[in-house]
Amino acid sequence: MKLLIVGAGAIGSLVGYRLACAGHDVTLVGRPAYVDAVRERGLGLEEAGQRAYTKDAQAVTHVAESCDLIIFTMKAYDTAVAAAQVQPLAQQGVPILVLQNGVGGEERLARVLGQATVFSAIITLVTEALEPGLVRLSTSQGGVGLAPTAPRQSVNSLAEAFQGAGFKVAVYPHYRAMKWSKLLLNILGNASPAILGLSPDRVFADRRLFTLERTAFREARAVMRALGLRPVSLPGYPVPLLAWGISSLPEWLLRHIFQRTIVRSRGGKMPSLYLDLVRQRKNSEVEFLNGAVVAQAREMGMRVPANEVLYSTLMGIVRGEIPWENYRGQPERLLEAAGR
Repeated sequence: MKLLIVGAGAIGSLVGYRLACAGHDVTLVGRPAYVDAVRERGLGLEEAGQRAYTKDAQAVTHVAESCDLIIFTMKAYDTAVAAAQVQPLAQQGVPILVLQNGVGGEERLARVLGQATVFSAIITLVTEALEPGLVRLSTSQGGVGLAPTAPRQSVNSLAEAFQGAGFKVAVYPHYRAMKWSKLLLNILGNASPAILGLSPDRVFADRRLFTLERTAFREARAVMRALGLRPVSLPGYPVPLLAWGISSLPEWLLRHIFQRTIVRSRGGKMPSLYLDLVRQRKNSEVEFLNGAVVAQAREMGMRVPANEVLYSTLMGIVRGEIPWENYRGQPERLLEAAGR
């Protein structure tokens, strides 16, 4: 296939590298520094301490040529801008695969492009960008999930392409259950560490902060239940079992499980919401994580106070309305805001 990847970050680069090595015609859309690096030395992947580069992937700064499939791997808050860039291709019938964290990217895309063919995807592999055009795959656990967004759609050909590129692949009949299940994973040890500037293991070690995390998860699960959605297992992560455990297991055992499944699976990385703060991004994926829980709960007349305080506090810091120093390294301030 001829593939266009919009969003040349860590995930886009990993996907582009593997699909290019599998023989697909891959072009990535990135910033000038990224494009220059890929053109000079190729697209690089570090895995198990070994680095390799491929010259089979191309990089450009603007969408130009037609293709068989567009893959969106940018942050969800950039979806509308990216949709406008690929609108001519979408109008020609080129389908779009939305491979993002959070809930709402597919809907935001549909609002811009109307009747475009949209597929949904998640990824449970941990990656990080080392420099432009070079990414590190931190863990072998995980893979890719694929799902249609409309009746009579099939993702079988996409599954074959990703499997052929070395990914573990799971196919789901309903994209919303898949995306909300990934949201459950993404909200654990993410917003609190970002607000406080603390690692997830330090947050989980504090019993009060751990309770806040557990409450936010339970609220998100309640919203899922109200939507008629059940958690589904994702590649490498038994989400239904995790959801049951968070509801039923004693705290001491659950904290141990968090350390193993959440902290270790991320390969020592600080969470994505923290990294966006450090990079002084003007937007945050929290809008599509805890913020999505808040928005959906309001529509249904539900209360989700833990997600509300995490969302509003972090967005206040992102927007410059709240100095980060008011909360960084000060758990008491966050707990006070949460009424704990």
